Amino acid sequence: MSIKLIKGGTVVGPTGAILADVLIDGETIAALYAPGRAPEVEETIDASGKLVIPGAVDAHTHMELPFGGTHASDTFDTGTKAAAIGGTTTIIDFAVQRTGEVIQDGLAAWHGKAEGNCHIDYAFHMIMGGVDDESLKAMDHLVASEGISSFKLFMAYPGVFYSDDGQILRAMQKARDNGAMIMMHAENGPAIDVLVRQALERGETDPIHHGLTRPQELEAEATSRAIWLASVAADCPLYIVHLSASKALDQVKNARDLGKNVFAETCPQYLYLTLEDQLGAPGFEGAKWVCSTPLRSKHETHRADLWQGLRTNDLSVVSTDHCPFCFKDQKELGLGDFSKIPNGIGSVEHRVDLLYQGVVDGKLSLSRWVETIATTPARMFGLFPKKGIIAPGSDADVVIYDPAGRTRISAETHHMNMDHSAWEGWEIDGRVDTVLSRGEVIASGGEYLGRAGRGQYVKRGLSDYLI
Repeated sequence: MSIKLIKGGTVVGPTGAILADVLIDGETIAALYAPGRAPEVEETIDASGKLVIPGAVDAHTHMELPFGGTHASDTFDTGTKAAAIGGTTTIIDFAVQRTGEVIQDGLAAWHGKAEGNCHIDYAFHMIMGGVDDESLKAMDHLVASEGISSFKLFMAYPGVFYSDDGQILRAMQKARDNGAMIMMHAENGPAIDVLVRQALERGETDPIHHGLTRPQELEAEATSRAIWLASVAADCPLYIVHLSASKALDQVKNARDLGKNVFAETCPQYLYLTLEDQLGAPGFEGAKWVCSTPLRSKHETHRADLWQGLRTNDLSVVSTDHCPFCFKDQKELGLGDFSKIPNGIGSVEHRVDLLYQGVVDGKLSLSRWVETIATTPARMFGLFPKKGIIAPGSDADVVIYDPAGRTRISAETHHMNMDHSAWEGWEIDGRVDTVLSRGEVIASGGEYLGRAGRGQYVKRGLSDYLI
């Protein structure tokens, strides 16, 4: 690979922004130079007036995930291409062990889906659908040999992925022993199932009832219960996924104030979208925004509280929970019964832009933007300093971002394999200009230059945030 120099840009990292030129040698960053001090090289990229940031890391995606009688519409090919165009250069997807399956078989199946198809680098978390003696042994093997250091459990979806409190405690104890992180879908599934059944018996079948039957109290209760179970497991590292609600955030804040190993992410949909305006759209239109945890009411303080949580680091990461389904033939499985609508929103192409709008709106600093989309997810999940920062020796995953550009989001122009957009018609101040993955320019000026199969599997270490 050639030597490249990114000249004239403002390099933004977790500690701030500096004017610097970035020298890339092959697949890695060789050096940062004061402006004009770098050696002459054949290939230069002009970043004048633009921001130079580390390639974004999306720590929560679901390509090809089987769910609700169908499967997520993005393959590893289409999903990682869309991610790349949007400035994300690494995803961490979820390999799945269903109840009764062997963990290693589930992991092998996901390697089979991804290998040779990814446009960017990728890693895996492991969903545990059954906690027993064999799966607990497998956790040790995956941490030691497979580069998988995080395991996702569900307090929701009884009969599919649900684990009871005893199973959760055993998995947490094992994670505490081997250094892994437990990721938790924190909603009280059995209680939600009661509310869903009661709503359907009353004839309440529209998509908005997906949100109304998953009240924030049942997210807060499960979040609190997960935190206390982790405390019993000798302060097992705990990461709450897709946190959506103020009362759940309060539980995380309280735990962090006590110094516990508790972390949480939120997603763009919870920062911007609402139960009334999206889930409550006329007719069946709201099905486009059915996801779990659900969108919350605009008449409460959820969105403002989540933005504040990002500023105070009570929320550490913004991921997408990218799990797209087409409206036609997939979301429509729930016509007449909201409980049968496949749960998921597609945003992997837009996270970098949507969070930059937070910078424009004065809700995040530039450095905090970079932290939440790149540096912190890399550190949280054992990818740092290979990923998540522009520094000598790190992978040359670099995004040149044009703050003077504009991005308009539409199903007509997006690259995700979906027939609609959750963000249709949104316009953002800022635009991804150029994307490099391991030193190779894979997108520039709106043109995609990458290819399927160039993405590599990355084995992860343990989290940087644990003492």
